[in-house]
Amino acid sequence: MRKKSELPSKICPVCLRPFVWRKKWAKDWESVIYCSERCRRSAKHGKQND
Repeated sequence: MRKKSELPSKICPVCLRPFVWRKKWAKDWESVIYCSERCRRSAKHGKQND
């Protein structure tokens, strides 16, 4: 098992927080943009969280 610090990470464009790789994203990590469903919905509606 890898340490969390060894996993790849990205920055969410909506909340600007870093998020790390999850097993459920293993097949499509390259296409993952948002850290959560909430951020994905916010981006689609043009709302940005502060």
